[in-house]
Amino acid sequence: MNVNPKFQNKEIKKGLYIIPTPIGNLGDITYRAIEILKKSDFILCEDTRNSRKLMEKYEIKSKLLSNHKFNEKKNLSLIINHLKNDKIISLVSDAGTPGISDPGSILVRECVDEKINIFPLPGPSAVSTAVSISGFSEKYFFYGFFPSKLKDIKNDLKFLVQIDSSIVFFISPKKINKTIPFIKNSFSDRDILICREMTKFYEEYIRYKVEDLKLFDENLKGELTVVISEKKKIKKDSLLLSESDKNNIKKMIKKLSIKEIVNLISQNSNVPKKKIYNFCLKIKNEA
Repeated sequence: MNVNPKFQNKEIKKGLYIIPTPIGNLGDITYRAIEILKKSDFILCEDTRNSRKLMEKYEIKSKLLSNHKFNEKKNLSLIINHLKNDKIISLVSDAGTPGISDPGSILVRECVDEKINIFPLPGPSAVSTAVSISGFSEKYFFYGFFPSKLKDIKNDLKFLVQIDSSIVFFISPKKINKTIPFIKNSFSDRDILICREMTKFYEEYIRYKVEDLKLFDENLKGELTVVISEKKKIKKDSLLLSESDKNNIKKMIKKLSIKEIVNLISQNSNVPKKKIYNFCLKIKNEA
């Protein structure tokens, strides 16, 4: 592949580069990312086997170093020493932006502490990609991977249900059916988008009202990105007086004025005052 010569001639500063890689389609990478990868002394990879496919496609011959969640702490001092010796090091994950539900945050924090230059590149992210086609609120909360333990799920849902924005999380296809009952119980008044195999040949976008969400019959493949919509705004005009409120009005109608009743009922109800007033008037006229 021929890269724009403007990029080839530009000197690259020494330091750590955070480089997003395609979340599926290998064509989704920037010219700048390719050029920095080519000029890197080392490329830290979550899985060198996966990263090698990308490097071979774009003829990147820089040395690959394994750097995943099980060895990133062990690698830390070696990588920091290389950076202090003015090496150019790039950090990539298997897909998307490193450090976001992927290895990288430990190294970044250490570089901050050691005052080592860190340069982020824009690029692919499963989170923003999913939100962009959701049709939900552009304000979103990224939760990360849905937990496995029942206790953690219950505790986190108590917090998540309070958030009035889109909520994004990752989940493995093996766990989606176990998660669905919790989603239905907590977000029944919202909509949901399930993104599977984004940017790949078999990409699929599944939309439901949460209350209509069903268990999947087949085993899904590929990591899932799930977006839950913001809370639905209920129009006041569509709200109705509860039977309890109606009974209370009937009890108060002979003792209090309509204005007093309206003020009392509206304190604990979202029903418009005009609706309460009209009901009071109807009961008073029937008396």
